[in-house]
Formats: sequence, C-alpha cells, structure tokens
Amino acid sequence: MRKGLARFLREAWLGIAIGIAAPLAVWGLAQVHWHSGSGGSNAATAHGRVRPVASRSFLEQLIPPPGGSLPGVRFDAQIRKLVAKLPLERKIAQLLLVGFDGRTARAPFFGTLARMDLGGVELARGNYENPAQITTLASAVYNATADARSHTPPFILAPQEGGDVTAFPNLPPFDNAADVGSIARATSEANDAANALKQAGLNGVLAPDIDVSASTDQPLGGRAYSDDPRQVARYATATVSVYRSAHMLTAPGHFPGLGGAAQSTDVGPTEVGLSLKDLLRRDVEPFRAAFRAGAPAVVLSHAGYEPDNFVVPGSLSRAIATTLLRGQLGFRGVAITDDLEAGAITSQSNVSRAAVQAITAGADMVWISGPESDWLAAYKALLDAARRKRLSPLRIDTAVTRIVTAKRALGLRNQQRKIPRGAPGST
Repeated sequence: MRKGLARFLREAWLGIAIGIAAPLAVWGLAQVHWHSGSGGSNAATAHGRVRPVASRSFLEQLIPPPGGSLPGVRFDAQIRKLVAKLPLERKIAQLLLVGFDGRTARAPFFGTLARMDLGGVELARGNYENPAQITTLASAVYNATADARSHTPPFILAPQEGGDVTAFPNLPPFDNAADVGSIARATSEANDAANALKQAGLNGVLAPDIDVSASTDQPLGGRAYSDDPRQVARYATATVSVYRSAHMLTAPGHFPGLGGAAQSTDVGPTEVGLSLKDLLRRDVEPFRAAFRAGAPAVVLSHAGYEPDNFVVPGSLSRAIATTLLRGQLGFRGVAITDDLEAGAITSQSNVSRAAVQAITAGADMVWISGPESDWLAAYKALLDAARRKRLSPLRIDTAVTRIVTAKRALGLRNQQRKIPRGAPGST
C-alpha cells in the first residue's frame, strides 16, 4: 500500500510539473516571436462586428508584468528595461512629433532638437524647396540627434499622401488616391515614393489615407481611394506592404474613419454620424487590413463618434484610442494623433490641454506641426501632468515602449551625416 501511495504521489507531482512547464514554454515562445507591427486580424465577424481580442496570454493574466498591463500591450523585456531607465524628461519628449519653421540646417530648431530627445520630426511643405534641400534638412536632424547617450533616433516623417496632400510636390506619389485607378498602380507609386523618401533621408510617412469615401462632395475629395470598403482595404494592404518592405514607417489615417465627416477637421469640429455597428462594418475595415499587413503606426481622427455622443474628437477619446483600437482590434503599434493644430482641436481647446488629454486617452504620440512655442508648451504640460500623477507612469511607459519598439523594428540608429558645403539648405 505504501508503494502504491508513493507511486501515486510521484505521478501527481509529475503532472503538476508538466502543467506548469507547458504554459511557461508557450509564453516564452510568444515573447520571442511577437512582432511590433501585428494586429488583431481575427477580430472580425461575418457581420462586421468586432469581438475583443485577447492581448495577453493566460499566464500573463495570472502573472502580469511589473506595474500592471494595458490592452494591446506585449513588449520585449529588454526594451521595457531600456525605457524604465530613461529620465522622465526624455520619456515625455519621446511622445512628441513636431514640425518646425525653417528651410536650412541653421534653423534655430536644430539647437532645440540637440537639447531635447524628441520622438519625431515632421518635414512639411513649409520646409521644402527641392529634393536635395530636404536631404540636407534630414541630415541636420540626424546630426542633431547623433549622440546615443542623450537621444533615441527620431522618426523623420512627412505627410506625403500624393496629389493635393503632399509635403514635397516634386516627389512621388504624384496622384490623388482617387485618381490612381488600380491596385497595381497604387503599388507602383508607393514603391517610387518609398525609394525617393528614403533616399532623401526620411524613415516614414504619415500616409496613406485609407478613409472610405462617403460621396463625391465630401470633405476628403480626392484623398479617398474608393467608396467601397473592400477596395480601400486592398489599397491599404498594398501600400502598407510596400512601405513595410522598404523598412519605412507608415501611419495610415484617420482611425476609425473620416469618410463620413460633414467637414474637414482642419476647419473645425465635425462628426461621423454612423452607429458604431455601421462604422465597424464600413470605415474600420481598411484599418483591419492595414494592421494585418503590418502597419506599425496609425493616425487618429479628430472627428466625433457615437461612443462619445459625437462631441469628443477621436484622438482625445479613450473609447476610440484604447477601447476600440487596442481592446477590440488588438492593435499594438504606435497611435499618433492627427495634427493638434487642426481647427477641430484649437476651436475648442488649446494644444497643451489637448496633448495631455490625448496621451491620457491612449494616444502614444501627439503630432504638433508648430510653431515651436506650441509644442514646447505641450511638452511642459505633459511633464507637469506626469509629475502630478495626472498622467500615470504606466501610460507613459507603455507609449514610449511602443515608440522605441517601432524604432527598433525599423533599424533606426544614431548617426552623423555629412552636409556638403554649399548644398541646398546648408546655409
């Protein structure tokens, strides 16, 4: 009887050990194989509804990472440790994607950039004269951030959709999305754009626009590829895949869809008057496709939506930036607000207050095209909110970890770039 009891206990302990080891092994493999650009591709149902996507493994739910967890979060442990060691001032600066005044490498902005570890720099139409000159400005960004002890390599991005919405008129894509005509042509133009922009020194684009057109007279005009969600989804897959292959960040907009807006958010407040069910069935479909294609970032819309009674801009809404984007769609990339200088924001708030509200709601970066005084004020407001614990350490670390993860995936590094004497934009 004693032998039988001993055998029973040995088998019981063996079963417990296997039960513990198996989920540990699965969890370890999940950590190794996770990719920052993945999204929740299995979230859709046949009727356009979205069911929640599990963002953590079973074991992670039992033993959460230090400091808690948020929907749509899973990160490499090494990057977590790197972010944890950053001073708060650098973490807050990483949340900013900023524009600047100037067309030469001697613009005052570059002195500020050397002192601040800004997350990203926007090169826009106001900075542009010609391709060689924009290369000089990109080189100046690299040179100002070359010290790895004080800087994380920044995103260098441009709103280069093509056609009427383009930062650099002499660079591709040259057509409005509505005029492209075919997926093959869209793929070709995106490939030309990725090559040209990368050669100029950029590492990403605030594009493509993957909104679903509502009608011929809606505010998006030629920016929208089609009024058929399935066709826009194909367009999203094609263009995002091209930039991904070129190791360029792409941030499609404007989540969760701006096609049904009554007016442009650049002008003032507007709403997309669809039920959440209809929005998911129609406007969100291209974003699902973009996330499946590996989009590492997304631009959040300033329009109002049903979950907030159509009065809160989506970029400032927890219901949109966290509950829908992270909890339901399972997106793990970087969420960037649309430009906070837009009329939809400035007519109701100031940029500083909106920046704090956006990061609190779940955005990872705030895009502020300028002037410098505006984004410096936003930086100070975010830093003050963090010090007063109105912006939680977990929310900050989550956002910065997503940003650093995307930069690592792109292979960004600190580097010096020589600016030839007499080059356009060098003086």
